[in-house]
Amino acid sequence: MQNRKYTLGVDYGTDSVRTMIIDTSNGQIMGQAVALYERWGQGMYCRPEINQFRQHPLDYIEGLKKAIKETVAPLSQEVINGIAAISVATTGSTPIAINKEGTPLAMLPGFEENPHGMFILWKDHTAVGEAKEINELAHQENGVDYTKYSGGEYSSEWFWAKILHTLRVDKKVREAAHSWIEHCDWIPALLTGNTDPLSLKRSRCAAGHKAMWHPDWDGLPPETFWSRLDPLLTGLRERLYKDTYTSDQAVGTISEDWAQILGLPKDVIIGTGSIDAHIGAIGSAIKPYHMVKVIGTSTCDMIVAPTEEIGNKAIRGICGQVDGSILPNMIGLEAGQSAFGDLYAWYRELLLWPANKIIGDSNLLDRETKSKLLEEMADGILTELTLAASKIEIDTSGIIALDWMNGRRTPDSNQNLKGAIQGLTLGTTAPHIFRALVEATAFGSKKIVEQFQAEGVRIDGIIAMGGVAQKSEFVMQILADVLNFPIRIIKSEQTCALGAAMAAAVASGIYNTFLEAQNAMGSGFQKEYYPIPENAKKYMELYDNYNALGHFVETQELQKA
Repeated sequence: MQNRKYTLGVDYGTDSVRTMIIDTSNGQIMGQAVALYERWGQGMYCRPEINQFRQHPLDYIEGLKKAIKETVAPLSQEVINGIAAISVATTGSTPIAINKEGTPLAMLPGFEENPHGMFILWKDHTAVGEAKEINELAHQENGVDYTKYSGGEYSSEWFWAKILHTLRVDKKVREAAHSWIEHCDWIPALLTGNTDPLSLKRSRCAAGHKAMWHPDWDGLPPETFWSRLDPLLTGLRERLYKDTYTSDQAVGTISEDWAQILGLPKDVIIGTGSIDAHIGAIGSAIKPYHMVKVIGTSTCDMIVAPTEEIGNKAIRGICGQVDGSILPNMIGLEAGQSAFGDLYAWYRELLLWPANKIIGDSNLLDRETKSKLLEEMADGILTELTLAASKIEIDTSGIIALDWMNGRRTPDSNQNLKGAIQGLTLGTTAPHIFRALVEATAFGSKKIVEQFQAEGVRIDGIIAMGGVAQKSEFVMQILADVLNFPIRIIKSEQTCALGAAMAAAVASGIYNTFLEAQNAMGSGFQKEYYPIPENAKKYMELYDNYNALGHFVETQELQKA
């Protein structure tokens, strides 16, 4: 083991932070841990009824300390001394307001409990109105369309819309905010000790996909655009950034304070941060024209293509195209669904409501029995629904559902859209509805595949990762049938952390390219799902019905607007 090098991948998900130490010579996992966000787990600072989802920066800091210390604790000093680099991946767009020193407002006196001074989570949709205004201004005739490399439609899930909304609704934050930073940029800055908004290094993938950064307009859209949109944004651009950095580049070295806190060597290199899905694509062995689907609460669908083949052609209807956002010297293309596993979780909670209410209020059972019973129901309900739904035949005249319960991310972002279920009868059962919801998420995936193909981007293969891909054969077989494509499942259960460890290996110079890191550190594939021809044929008819229902619902929404 002498002179072996190890890297530490950090993956900030929606509910927890995961850390993993990898032997860069062979991909062996030396240690790993998961730390839940304490405040988030209690539902603090969130208001789902208005789509407000906020996370306190202390959840991120405490989670990082806990997870890394647990990961390092069982390791020998020889392994610890061999840790060469750390790279971080986070959800995005997840921005926060900061002061001149780069400190998040929620960590300052007077803002500790203010949700507007906290990280605005990726799935927060409170800025729908602001996104609409950005699009209207960007699409005005005779002007430059700054959304053209973001699929032609700016989303309420993204950087600028969230900033503008926050500035409008909270005067105190408006007066205190000097600049703004993405979660994936703040953690590396924190670890290096350089949180100066003007000199810390910003992520190319977050800037390009979420903030409309592009070389064509010398970085972020110009000051004239933002001041015209709203005077509240005047002067902000110059307090943000111009240059961006890809995930193969280092941002600096760990500070002495953080090296001591985490029990790590003082010469650990810190890599440029990334959005979790993008770094997960690296961990999933992405290669040109092979779509990587990160399937969890939502989905992120990514393709890389040679820069010379895509050039500056604007791919419409997706979440953006950025040179170097996933792999250096490749155009990274991103799309996705606003809800996938979240749709199943919503249905589970819907069915559990009567039990939680009636059993929770019952005097027939003691508190411990009620708690265990409700926990057993919550843990088992999706398993039972899956078992029953898998026995239901594909019915081309049956129930059709839309997967827009959290709006639509792609194709053509529209967070105002709502879900729908059609074809219910008195004979409809809970498993029937569950199967329709699973089929709806698969149909939403098919819309994305077709959008890429319609824009001239070919798809040669599909790779899937994430909790749903790993755990549900039922969902993945339906997805393969609907897409009519084989789907390979990555073996690693922590692919984003693995991808971050690979990025750290390249950023620190252990490997020169991501291909080298993938070949040495990759986990391989655990399974492949093949479409069943008979099912694929039936789903083509159901897909037509899905499109018809979607057209009707979207038309109704447009009429209301």
